[in-house]
Amino acid sequence: MKSMLSKEPGGPGTLVLEDMDVPTPGAKQVLIRVHAAGVNYPDTLIIRDLYQIKPPRPFAPGCEIAGEIVAVGEKVSHLAVGDRVIGMPGFGGFATHVVADAAMVIKMPEDMPYEEAACLVLTYGTSYHALKDRAELKAGETLLILGAAGGVGVAAIELAKAAGARVIAAVSSEDKAQFCRDVGADETLIYERDLDRDGQKAFSARIKELAGGGVDVVYDAVGGNYAEPAVRALAWNGRFLVVGFPAGIPKIPLNLTLLKGCQIIGVFWGAHTVREPGKHAANMGDLFRLYAEGKIRPRISATYPLEKAGEALKLLEDRKVLGKVVVLVD
Repeated sequence: MKSMLSKEPGGPGTLVLEDMDVPTPGAKQVLIRVHAAGVNYPDTLIIRDLYQIKPPRPFAPGCEIAGEIVAVGEKVSHLAVGDRVIGMPGFGGFATHVVADAAMVIKMPEDMPYEEAACLVLTYGTSYHALKDRAELKAGETLLILGAAGGVGVAAIELAKAAGARVIAAVSSEDKAQFCRDVGADETLIYERDLDRDGQKAFSARIKELAGGGVDVVYDAVGGNYAEPAVRALAWNGRFLVVGFPAGIPKIPLNLTLLKGCQIIGVFWGAHTVREPGKHAANMGDLFRLYAEGKIRPRISATYPLEKAGEALKLLEDRKVLGKVVVLVD
């Protein structure tokens, strides 16, 4: 098998393609022939030793894959050789083969292409859990999405529109704004790359203007200096969803939660899947139904072969991705 390995901590340029022995699955594991791997923000962190999971080296990044099962462990009963599946191995997906715990593998719809399947679970799973379980977003409410042109942001746009909400998509450029409008955003807002204090005030004022007073829910996949002005733009009883912080971990004055009667809510989708497997399974059923109904579909803007997986990660790291990027494994 071939694997795109991280052999030392560093950026995407440190990855190297090498031959390895095909692993054997354990009793509760399956071996998957990878056809496509989604490229996600945790992949950029894990190779720098900045993620919660720190695998022993060498290892391949790639936490989300789609492929075909080629071997099953002796205690696996719900999956079989030949099944087309989506897997969440945590790492190892940038390879021709990967071993995954059977509990983190699900059968994919027969009519779903591998490249779309490899982009569905993490981004749509995160956004659906955030909007449905954590924020309890309702029809008619207004949602502001920070970083709306990225994978989880685009998923949030589609899921919010499917729920009957109004969406304001905040992005860093006009091409990203047009992309979000094409996906279904009702309004778009372009923010500066580096917000100073005056820029934060103007950003908050513009959000309130577009929302007609204040937003009901903020989906923050950016963090940094964008978080506080978004909190200030919340309506009474608003909900602020902490999804990610590629721009840095923000410091938010907690007096704002008192003044606005608002909530700051953490969204840890990975822990949710382990702690609440029944709810996660139900959510996946909902997502497959929404996909079949044509209400959601991964927006893939670029694909890369396995040997160029580092370039795919660099594109994501530089915040140049529209929707999703996929590594296709020959």
